[in-house]
Amino acid sequence: MKKSIIFLYGIVAYLVFLIAFLYAIGFIGNILVPKTIDSGTETSLGSAISINLILLSVFALQHSIMARPAFKKWFTTIISPEMERSTYILLSSLALLLIYWQWQPITTVVWEAENNVVVIFLTGMFFLGWLIVLLSTFMINHFELFGLAQIYDNFKNKQTPNPKFQANYLYSIVRHPIMLGFLIAFWFTPVMTVGHLLFSVITTLYILIAVKYLEEKDLRKAIGEKYATYQKEVPMVIPFTKIKKSVDK
Repeated sequence: MKKSIIFLYGIVAYLVFLIAFLYAIGFIGNILVPKTIDSGTETSLGSAISINLILLSVFALQHSIMARPAFKKWFTTIISPEMERSTYILLSSLALLLIYWQWQPITTVVWEAENNVVVIFLTGMFFLGWLIVLLSTFMINHFELFGLAQIYDNFKNKQTPNPKFQANYLYSIVRHPIMLGFLIAFWFTPVMTVGHLLFSVITTLYILIAVKYLEEKDLRKAIGEKYATYQKEVPMVIPFTKIKKSVDK
């Protein structure tokens, strides 16, 4: 019974993630969904900036703190280890849904593309960014990344093996292609409003700081010299900014 509950919990967490991920495309791209980054009733500029910064901070703190090895070690003393990744995914997704719900629009236009070719290019790059994010998850292990492998193995009385270091496909071009995809999706838009710009600037700063000073530190400690060599030979986020040598896979 316990394993069945954990399995169902993980499935629900993954479904909530899918909703949050798909909604993000519409939210940032101002398409299809009822509430977007530029829709809703505007409040005062100071109030909007303050609320939006709080929302982004909630996500950043949850996302960073729960990803640290020390927190995971403590957290798995109070919940089943097989639920840890699913819980992380669920709470991250709920933090995103909170952003979509409470985001305060600031619709003053910073730039707007009028040439149809430019509009098509920027829109195409926007969707390319999301495609890079999705494909990058499968280039490592999508099902393990989102907790599905852990709950399935637990249901089948199997031990999930430790993830192996890989530098395949996009990971041979940049160390963090998922983050590259997000950055492309956040910045390439035919219409950039102040609210969208605030979102893009803060999320970009968060990505760069969290990856460089938190995630990379954890990866270097966990993987060791192989990851140190990978760092030297493959750029962190911006492609083709290093002369890449062969990476030992």
